[in-house]
Amino acid sequence: MAGLLSNFRNTMIVSFLLAMVIVVGYAMHHGGADRLFFEAVFRWLHVFFGILWIGLLYYFNFVQIRKMPEIPAELRPAVSKFIAPEALFWFRWAALATWVMGVILAIDRGYLLQAFTLGALDGFQVPQHSFIGLGMWLATIMFMNVWMFIWPAQKIALGIVDGTAEEKAAAGRKAMLFSRTNTLLSLPMLATMAMNQTIFG
Repeated sequence: MAGLLSNFRNTMIVSFLLAMVIVVGYAMHHGGADRLFFEAVFRWLHVFFGILWIGLLYYFNFVQIRKMPEIPAELRPAVSKFIAPEALFWFRWAALATWVMGVILAIDRGYLLQAFTLGALDGFQVPQHSFIGLGMWLATIMFMNVWMFIWPAQKIALGIVDGTAEEKAAAGRKAMLFSRTNTLLSLPMLATMAMNQTIFG
């Protein structure tokens, strides 16, 4: 068991296989792989990728950004050259996957346009469309911040793309501010996502 758990790839493969057993169990119990079953699968994936995305957002803001100034200068390259690029890889792709899975769910449930218009298509008479639409817009802004501002700035700040010392400092500050913006938006976004499903089903 220790051999399995000491290898990250193998741990994730076994975790995925165990999840597949459960997914198949749901399909058998449900009576087949119909639309409702696939909606459940997409929701599972949406939640998984969302945890990965927001978990890394919180890692950056709760830990890395706050503690970096306390790290001795000679040790900082360990973070900027090894940890941060790897974390940013999973961060940006998890953001994309979360957003895509969310859109698929909204299409499958038949409220994509109603949600993206914040309920305007319903004359603002269907509150669940307004609430989930608000959450979808917050998540879309956060997703765009990752790909349009945070990742391009981090490439400069971390030296993945060439830049002067001044450009790296400015890029680092820009990435931090957009990351903090996403942190600010995260709790309202999560409130809509979690509460909408519970209150309205």
